[in-house]
Amino acid sequence: MTEAAAAGAGVGVGVGVGVGVGRRLLGVDLGGTKIEVALLDPVGQVLMRERRPTPQGDYAGTLQVIAELVGLADAAADSGERLPLGMAIPGAVSTLTGRIKNANSVVLNGRSLQQDLEGLLRRPVRLQNDANCLAVSEAVDGAGAGAELVLGVILGTGTGAGLAWQGRVWGGRNRVAGEWGHNPLPWAREDWQEWPGRPCWCGQQGCIETWVSGPGWAEAHRVETGQALTSEAIVNAMRQGDAVARASFNRWADRLARSLAHVINLLDPDVIVLGGGLSNISELYEVVPARWSAPVFSDAVQTALRPALHGDSSGVRGAAWLWR
Repeated sequence: MTEAAAAGAGVGVGVGVGVGVGRRLLGVDLGGTKIEVALLDPVGQVLMRERRPTPQGDYAGTLQVIAELVGLADAAADSGERLPLGMAIPGAVSTLTGRIKNANSVVLNGRSLQQDLEGLLRRPVRLQNDANCLAVSEAVDGAGAGAELVLGVILGTGTGAGLAWQGRVWGGRNRVAGEWGHNPLPWAREDWQEWPGRPCWCGQQGCIETWVSGPGWAEAHRVETGQALTSEAIVNAMRQGDAVARASFNRWADRLARSLAHVINLLDPDVIVLGGGLSNISELYEVVPARWSAPVFSDAVQTALRPALHGDSSGVRGAAWLWR
């Protein structure tokens, strides 16, 4: 296996590995709704950033948008060289086949994405799970800077998490470390009709993602109240004094707290950093820690819960860091 291929599978993505030391760094964040490119200087300052909508259900179209964005970054770099590319993806690279697995953007599953991109872009490519990229970005110089173990959680159209140990990706033997969203909702409450839960796209039932993602919360709200509202609309109504929306938020926050307590009991991270659209709900940073104390098996919970310092661009920064 080549160094680039090994790193694409989640191996060896630490400080001083590969090319890119002292040079500009190129990253792409391939999300379900948007694709973002960023060009960084060697210390992580953003020199250029651009976004485009993700073509839905169109693999070839997705590759084309990535190529266009990388072309813009190449032009901005104005160096005459093809910078190696780090990419955050909503899934993982199979250690058996080298193809994408576990992507909630299901059009990617089974694809030889690294090979396809290297052929199209004519440069080495490293792939890493988007939540891992979030965790690395925030562990290096973000909300988890200086912490030994950082859990990076993405709360958006999907729900996932990744781990950074001493600023490096902790991918695990099967490249699924941190796949928190596809465990069952812990301590399910019968009075809230949480058992057995709804089917998940992964094939299981009652996954955390089906409860705490944006669409999951909206569906729970619809079932519980009869109101068809997005998560954003629920938050807006809550802030305007709507008692039904406030109760819905409290149920969502309780589910999130229980789910994070499960991870604290298992890994006990120093800092949990939240990214994704739902991470912008400021109220959760007080409500969730107040609710996770009971299920955590400790007399005190000193774990910090923080929003990503680099916001929704943390993933693309972490992708670029893959070539530090």
